[in-house]
Amino acid sequence: MKLLILSRNANLYSTQSLVRAAVSLGHEVQVYDHMMCNIIVEKSKPALMIGNDYFGHFDAVIPRIGASATAYGAAIIRQLESMGIFVTVTAEALMKARDKLHCLQILSAHGIDVPRTGISAGDYCAPVVYDQISKERAVIKLLASTQGLGVILAQSKSQGVSIVEGFHRAGQEVLIQEFISDARGSDIRAFVVDGEVVGSMVRQAVPGEFRSNIHRGASSFKIDLDPAEEILALKATEILGLKIAGVDILRSKRGPLILEVNASPGLEGIEGTTGVNISEKIIRFVEKGVKN
Repeated sequence: MKLLILSRNANLYSTQSLVRAAVSLGHEVQVYDHMMCNIIVEKSKPALMIGNDYFGHFDAVIPRIGASATAYGAAIIRQLESMGIFVTVTAEALMKARDKLHCLQILSAHGIDVPRTGISAGDYCAPVVYDQISKERAVIKLLASTQGLGVILAQSKSQGVSIVEGFHRAGQEVLIQEFISDARGSDIRAFVVDGEVVGSMVRQAVPGEFRSNIHRGASSFKIDLDPAEEILALKATEILGLKIAGVDILRSKRGPLILEVNASPGLEGIEGTTGVNISEKIIRFVEKGVKN
């Protein structure tokens, strides 16, 4: 099988882990930057160019699309789909998951419990929306935040509204989200591949920090999900149409809550913590997809 990985940086752990897994299973693999791909739209002849050259033959593509290139990355995936090439994530599923508000809207509409979340039409409405979420602490979050960046815990309504107004002045839309104190600065990352949870871990924030991102110094340890958490993770990915995903779950008094679903989850933390070769499981999924 000839496999292409789309990645902005070929040296990233996740990219290299997938390359190693593909090669070990006897496949030919190349890595291209999707921001160097050019789209050619023509009746019945969709095409791609990589730099100055036309896209060669590949049996399957694994898109690793970061938040900074979501729109163009989705356009590249859409073109690959129209060319009949197997991709591990569809453009539609990527866009659903990447927009945090859209993702929560879809999940909640399907009966998935999520932290109560609001967005205001402007500064004038921000206090009213904040009141619907919390009377005190709330999380203010950029729509496209990653690795904990653009995520702030407001300790009061006045502080929270000021933060929202500041983001609005910078031209950024933000979510006002319920702060789940029960979680005690931790969350669960469940890694799903082809309808199966293949690895799961707890991420615990450092003292004084509420963000449990490993990039922010959080520690992690392997766990087994309880049945309700596993069902929730699998249902969320099915609803969004994702075959590969990192599902972030908060434990609360009212049960597990989906915080977000990552359509291009990193592999370093989950592989290092669980000891599971998740990259190999992804390549096996690709093999199955190409055969079908």
